[in-house]
Amino acid sequence: MRRTVHRHLGKVVAGAAIAVAGTAVMIGITLPGSAGADDTGGGKGGGGTAEQAAEQGQAPDGAVRPGVVEQAPAQGEKGTGRDPLTDDEMKRVERIAVSRQLFNSSENVEGARGPQRLGIDLTEPETSELDDPNAPRRADVTFYDYKDDTLVTRTVNLDTGTVEHTGVQHDVQPPISRAEMTEAADLLIADPLGAGLKADYKDATGKGLTSSGQLILNSMVYRATPGAQPAVLDACGVHRCVRLFPKVKNGPWIDSRDLVIDLSARKVGKLG
Repeated sequence: MRRTVHRHLGKVVAGAAIAVAGTAVMIGITLPGSAGADDTGGGKGGGGTAEQAAEQGQAPDGAVRPGVVEQAPAQGEKGTGRDPLTDDEMKRVERIAVSRQLFNSSENVEGARGPQRLGIDLTEPETSELDDPNAPRRADVTFYDYKDDTLVTRTVNLDTGTVEHTGVQHDVQPPISRAEMTEAADLLIADPLGAGLKADYKDATGKGLTSSGQLILNSMVYRATPGAQPAVLDACGVHRCVRLFPKVKNGPWIDSRDLVIDLSARKVGKLG
């Protein structure tokens, strides 16, 4: 690894990385009003009107109204026809696709609850809708569930706000997402097999490598081939495994092709 860095140091033009930001969407809760929080302007025995009581989250008899769950946010900006999905549509689609059941039963790349989002794409229209200018817009949301290594695809109808189809596949490995690359790099840096990567980074920058944020990352999925890797990587393909191609920011690439990170098992292996 270190010979590669020394050979290319200062001779590689810096690349650019594309960051895909996942968006966590939450439904807000409207809390009771200011009853009891401030005794001024309608204080104890103030005899305010029913309208004032309502504005303060109180019933006319002075009782505090219970909290109310807000309605889902407005649909926001919408595209038409085969226009690319707008930011508002993508947020809405993900909110619809991740049901409470899916959220509670799945795990993301960090081991937390909820599936790992991989992508959202506009769905091709059905054959019967090809010539229909008013055909509904649909989007396919793709997730990876690290709890049982499954690829989950949900088709959301943007017009009705419903999930029309759910597909679950095993042994299918689409390209690695930005969040997965970041986690893979952090696992490698923390692993003893990441010592060479950290030494090369120190040679290139004079600084210690402590987190993935110090690198520009590219990657590819790794699938096991019988007899071609150590036993720790034999499940790759069923498990989600990645080979990283890290680059020092404003510096050289570092050759780490012989290292594979099994994101499902959270282990690192070295190819012979």
